[in-house]
Amino acid sequence: MLKALLVLISFFLLINHPVTDLPDSKLAADVRAAVWPRLEKELNNGGFKAGSPIYIRIFKEEHILEIWVKKDSTYSLFKTYPVCYFSGGFGTKTRINDGKSPEGFYYITPWQLNPVSHYHLAINIGYPNQLEKSKGYTGTDIMIHGHCASIGCYAMTDPLIEEIYTVVYKSLAAGQTAIPLHIFPFKLNATNMKLCAASDYFSFWNNMKAGYDLFESRRIPPVVSVVNKQYAFK
Repeated sequence: MLKALLVLISFFLLINHPVTDLPDSKLAADVRAAVWPRLEKELNNGGFKAGSPIYIRIFKEEHILEIWVKKDSTYSLFKTYPVCYFSGGFGTKTRINDGKSPEGFYYITPWQLNPVSHYHLAINIGYPNQLEKSKGYTGTDIMIHGHCASIGCYAMTDPLIEEIYTVVYKSLAAGQTAIPLHIFPFKLNATNMKLCAASDYFSFWNNMKAGYDLFESRRIPPVVSVVNKQYAFK
């Protein structure tokens, strides 16, 4: 009982106070000093408040990474970045060394930042997530990072990861405890789902579609859980 109470108190303190001890390095600090003034101006020009909660989506087929920022009660698109490279085509990662880049629903917490990456700067996506662990999927250290080469990660090039990393850092530093990151094979609309109906991944993508549709209709990232080894949303 006491342990549970202490955990609850710790969580309350975490969600109500900015994080001040994020992983950092001279490189990351120098990058922030160089790119944040421009990004802050872009946010202000778009009617966004710097440090607001953010949400990230990746689409494999379109080779894009989107950053959405909370404005009032819903999220609006801030910037879209081209994904330079990912490996393995459509379908999610299931085992170590399979060469696949994951698809699914993840969260980025402060301690998933890697400011000393061999790939300039990097953000661990949180693979394997709860669903993937329940299915026995293997593999670790799957990142969004710099450069334009990768096996299993999402390579963005150095200039673009500097922007993405900085926006993520600033939101976490302002108090967002977990940034939703949703990775899709393509836009899960009715037309694309019909085209992939014969795919071995169709059941998995159809499960993901429920979460995709919720955001499309509400412009609020859904709360994601796992029930009977499937994603559940509300």
